[in-house]
Amino acid sequence: MNNVTLGGPGWTYYETLGGGQGGGPAGPGPSGVHVGMSNTRNTPVEVLELEFPLRVRTYALRAGSGGGGAAGGGDGVIREIEALAPAEASLLSERRRHGPRGAAGGGDGAPGRNLLNGAPLAAKAAVALRPGDVLRIETPGGGAWGKPTGEGRR
Repeated sequence: MNNVTLGGPGWTYYETLGGGQGGGPAGPGPSGVHVGMSNTRNTPVEVLELEFPLRVRTYALRAGSGGGGAAGGGDGVIREIEALAPAEASLLSERRRHGPRGAAGGGDGAPGRNLLNGAPLAAKAAVALRPGDVLRIETPGGGAWGKPTGEGRR
């Protein structure tokens, strides 16, 4: 689970961020999804920037973060947000020390990372943001299933 809450005087923003799902016998895992969650949506960049004093600097798949194997794990997500006004940020995230495990000989997914202006943050953190500060959240990739086949598949 990857949760971020941002807020300042008169506003609050909360989002769950997707990651990579593990691969399985039926095939590779999808990238940038909310695994095991329901009734959550991706907030469009335009909405976030229009409604809150925030700028999205990066929103992309985290290429190569899924584990390698016969059925590769899906890639996580990078969400990089710049504060345009003073704000508080709270992070509640998992899989920052150890990435999601692969199964049946598949490789592990990459662990996630949280950064403030390039400096590492803990998996669970609360920080004050000044205008210009950049919060970067890199969600974990999914673990792969099965040993690599040598056919160029992740």
